[in-house]
Amino acid sequence: MANGIVIVDKPTSWTSQDVTARLRRAFQTRRIGHGGTLDPMATGVLPVFVGRATRAVEFFEHAEKAYVATVRLGLTTDTEDVWGRTLTESQVSATKEEVEAVLSRFVGKQMQTPPMYSAVKIGGKKLYELARAGKEIERAPREIEILTLRLLSWSEKEFEIYVACSKGTYIRTLCKDIGAALGCGGCMAALRRVQAGDYKIEQAIPLEKLLESSESGEAMENYLLSVDSMFAKYPAVTLNAKQERLCRNGNAFPCKSEPGKYRLYGQDRAFLALASCTGGVMTTIKSFFEVD
Repeated sequence: MANGIVIVDKPTSWTSQDVTARLRRAFQTRRIGHGGTLDPMATGVLPVFVGRATRAVEFFEHAEKAYVATVRLGLTTDTEDVWGRTLTESQVSATKEEVEAVLSRFVGKQMQTPPMYSAVKIGGKKLYELARAGKEIERAPREIEILTLRLLSWSEKEFEIYVACSKGTYIRTLCKDIGAALGCGGCMAALRRVQAGDYKIEQAIPLEKLLESSESGEAMENYLLSVDSMFAKYPAVTLNAKQERLCRNGNAFPCKSEPGKYRLYGQDRAFLALASCTGGVMTTIKSFFEVD
């Protein structure tokens, strides 16, 4: 059975669920999930977890993301992007210097109101369901953080930005807010995710290539990264036979490591678990070994 993480370059018009549904057939497993939803119009990095690697999805929920987005000025829509219903159209007179000055104001922690066309649930209903029914309700702002925001290219009515941000940031809303700050309104015209956690666009494999490889009978395991690649920032510890036995039985054991999180490996160098050492005791956070 295939186990690991494939970094997909999601094409436009596909939902993240569409991608995982199609890859279930390609990897011949029902045990599959994705980390970090991308809207249908967006492209780029979509980590897909296969087999036992699905146990790591929960650790990806808070991963930072990075995007390249196109902001169109002078236009506002109900979806905060160019695919929505036009609300206003305005003249644009912002200069490059004015754009750069406004971008600098959006760096750091701030409150952002989720758009109506989003999957946020209020009262058991997803906002986009209410929006499609013609309803708009009050939404509580949420704290986000823009880590990096810089201008990549500029023209009078459209410009491209690079955004590195925290979980829960809506780039469409950021584009709208930038347009409002410039006094002419704005919305998102294009979006490409270039990084999710430690996985970058250079590692991403076009979905079309994955599907073609599957159809040709190629070994799909060749496209998988090991699940421990997600925890590469934590030190590795190889367990002795006794420690490995305790780990595999779900038991804590004494350790001489400094306090912190660790990747645990067995005598055969197989990745066993993500663990935490506290007070000289190693405790499993999540195990990833195959149970006999």
